[in-house]
Amino acid sequence: MIWLEFLASAALIVYAATKLAQYGDVIAVRTRLGGMFVGTLLMAAATSLPELLTAINAIDQGVPNLTAGNIFGSTMFNMFLLGLIDLLFFRLHILRRITVNHALSATVAVLLTGLAVFFIVAQIDVTIGWVGADSLVLMGVYVLGTRLMFGGAGGADSQPAEPDAIPDGLPSLRYASIGFALATAALIALTPMLVSSSVDIAEITGLGTGFIGVALVAIVTSLPEVITTIAAARIGAYDLAVGNLLGSNVFNIFALALTDLFYTDGRFLAAVSSTMTIAGTLGLIMITLALLGTLARNLAWGHTRRLIVELDALAIMVLYLLGMLLLYNRGLIG
Repeated sequence: MIWLEFLASAALIVYAATKLAQYGDVIAVRTRLGGMFVGTLLMAAATSLPELLTAINAIDQGVPNLTAGNIFGSTMFNMFLLGLIDLLFFRLHILRRITVNHALSATVAVLLTGLAVFFIVAQIDVTIGWVGADSLVLMGVYVLGTRLMFGGAGGADSQPAEPDAIPDGLPSLRYASIGFALATAALIALTPMLVSSSVDIAEITGLGTGFIGVALVAIVTSLPEVITTIAAARIGAYDLAVGNLLGSNVFNIFALALTDLFYTDGRFLAAVSSTMTIAGTLGLIMITLALLGTLARNLAWGHTRRLIVELDALAIMVLYLLGMLLLYNRGLIG
């Protein structure tokens, strides 16, 4: 029964989040927002909303490690998906195409993830009101990072402007806005069921809420990214596809910090077990591999395709699988 509840809530959440992303895309087109902005901020925020709502509900149900596991596990899975896309679309050289546009967003993701891991380990016991100063720093870095990303998006290296023509049959802005609001309401209603069933699964299996967050909940809440990213890659919208994944990693850490606003028992990051930094560090390494691989390829590897999948993409996928094995063997605590 618990597994049935989990699967039902997961399926409904994925459907609602996918519709949320679709309506967000319509809103972006209707309001003439650029592709880089859509992928890295709007679409990333829309598809990452399940992570944020799951985090808030996990706090409400007293399982902070499920929150951290979901956030860090989602980052890991997003980077695994990036490597998988390179394998699925191996003739298109996707990682090579997005080097210039998304190096900055990847760098911001590295900075935020590194800071989150550091704050969990360092345990800097400073609060402003009931919110930890560490969480406020993460929020501030997120705001500054997004300003940098979109301040640079209009420079010489940015993509050409989106065409002004609106596709025939596109829903109206009002229709998309209502749909966006309804999908958001559905997510708010469904995430408590996902969290409670996840906690029960952790108790039944003895794996701990931290591992369930990384291995199970993170994949469920990342499925909207899977759907929207593969769909974008298939139509050649590489900025949207990769920007969605890297932007989601940036937004995920913002969501981790934002959770502190709903945690009234002290600093939220103080309640997260230090063992969760293993998942955070794995996510950090995977983002760094993606950034290093795309930048180094143009400098040293030239334009020769040597394998069916880029070496950096292969390394990311292997690291994800080995990392999950490590996390399972370590048995992240509840």
